Amino acid sequence: MHADRLKSLAATALAVGLILPFLPLEIWSVAHGWRFPDLLPRETSTKAWTYAFSSTAGVLESFALTTFIALTTTLLAALVGVPAGRALGLYRFRGKGLVTLLLLAPAILPGLAMVFGLHSIFLRLGLNGTVSGVILAHLVPVLPYMTLVMAAVFANFDPAFEDQARSLGASPFQTFRHVTLPAISPGLLTGALFSFLVSWSQYLLTLAIGGGRVQTLPLLLFSFAASGRNDVTGAIALLYIVPGLVIVLVTAHQVSGRGAALTGGLRP
Repeated sequence: MHADRLKSLAATALAVGLILPFLPLEIWSVAHGWRFPDLLPRETSTKAWTYAFSSTAGVLESFALTTFIALTTTLLAALVGVPAGRALGLYRFRGKGLVTLLLLAPAILPGLAMVFGLHSIFLRLGLNGTVSGVILAHLVPVLPYMTLVMAAVFANFDPAFEDQARSLGASPFQTFRHVTLPAISPGLLTGALFSFLVSWSQYLLTLAIGGGRVQTLPLLLFSFAASGRNDVTGAIALLYIVPGLVIVLVTAHQVSGRGAALTGGLRP
């Protein structure tokens, strides 16, 4: 009974902690003229939300495009990051430190320098102003997260389980599906969620490579914020943070629940 009460209090505290920072956005999204020194707006209206969901605002199209770019970037990062993380986590080879340093370079280098460098390269390749170019550009900051997370996962992975499965007649695909994947799934999920968020929140890269033609949600959000439309900005900002809140809930459930059971089940 005491444990249930503690869990309830923790859930309430988490909910309050998540909601309070966004309370001004919630008020702005329904405010109709909120001026100093008023503590609350004198009038409220749902016009901002109506406009945000209308076909003329382009918010839903940008939301869908941003989701597509983030999901595609995450998938590509997983396809590259899982084998790369396996190599870094399981094996020792010459130049391993240099490879790790190169992976960390996007986080170390100044963001503007990286953006302008990619812009000149992508301009020569004809990828500027395209969704494909934006996805490839997002891989630069996203791939290190996925690779390093998977390297940490494989550092604690025992390949002997795979050897046992193959000795019993399992094919490479069956071994990966029934042995490797369940063992690395918590780390893979964590890496994928981080990768999605990093891609979802990219502004400078999208602006530079997309050239304003690839209108993702961060670009649209900054556009309305710069124009002084605080009510519409508040509505779009609340839509913008939805994936982050969902990811927090999914991560808390999966990593502490099902994922932990999967990794624990492979220990002798």
